[in-house]
Amino acid sequence: MTANTPVIEVTDLKKHFPVKKGLLRRTVGHVYAVDGVSFSLKAGETLGLVGESGCGKTTAGRAVLRLTEPTSGSIKVEGTEITGLSKAELRPYRRQMQIIFQDPFSSLNPRMTAGEIVGEPLLVHGVSSAKARQEEVAALFARVGLRPAQMANYPHQFSGGQRQRIGIARALALGPKLIVGDEPVSALDVSIQAQVINLLMDLQRERQLSYLFISHNLAVVEHISHQIAVMYLGRIVEHADTRSIFMRPQHPYTEALLSAVPVPDPAIKRQKRVLQGDVPSPMKPPSGCHFHTRCPYAEARCKVETPPLREIAPGHRVSCHLR
Repeated sequence: MTANTPVIEVTDLKKHFPVKKGLLRRTVGHVYAVDGVSFSLKAGETLGLVGESGCGKTTAGRAVLRLTEPTSGSIKVEGTEITGLSKAELRPYRRQMQIIFQDPFSSLNPRMTAGEIVGEPLLVHGVSSAKARQEEVAALFARVGLRPAQMANYPHQFSGGQRQRIGIARALALGPKLIVGDEPVSALDVSIQAQVINLLMDLQRERQLSYLFISHNLAVVEHISHQIAVMYLGRIVEHADTRSIFMRPQHPYTEALLSAVPVPDPAIKRQKRVLQGDVPSPMKPPSGCHFHTRCPYAEARCKVETPPLREIAPGHRVSCHLR
């Protein structure tokens, strides 16, 4: 691998879920959860994936890890294609990619101690002896802000923030290069969110980790991300560095999302752009530009032509006919 090789490179990733009905369970349609997503991440970078609930963020993250098998597309880990690999062939790459789940309680086995949970990846992959495992788990506990003495406790004996720290320690156990954070702080109190976000950023600097950070909280995404990709109905509609997205949003959907972010200064008046109508069904997405049914600037061509995700400025790509 060269210095410029991305840690993860995703091209035209799709995940379509079949919809079955009747006694014979015939396929009557598909849910287009992820419909042609492309991005890449270098070492030490964070990509924030944002959008409304149901836009396909979580499915995209799981498909990248092959927790959900993609329908089509390419996923390369450090230049190696992994989409066609069998479970046995994929096993070495599992160590390079880990996930932090949204709910810190349901993602932990209540019958295992915290130490066993964090040490399980090491045991499964046969990384070290029992004694060395104990030492590594103790070091991970200390690094994420937990006491090694708490290794004997069970998940119900921890607070929500502490449980998420256990989840982070488990994700770090195998020394991964990519971590997918599936809304990892949304279930936590605001004060605890800040602590966990700062911990993730410190770990990134220390270990040159790459994060795919999935969230609907734009304030959190702005704080942690180097790049932001905005998703709508399974497609990325805008992708740029964080500053460009927040200072010069180019897609009408991005503008609407940013106008809804609360401003902590009451003296600043922000014009809200309220979108009309509901999000269309991902089973029957609109033709052309998926956003045209709610876009205040939609033209006739928007209803029939799908706008490509094209570069309008260095590093700034947008899927809109008007840009």
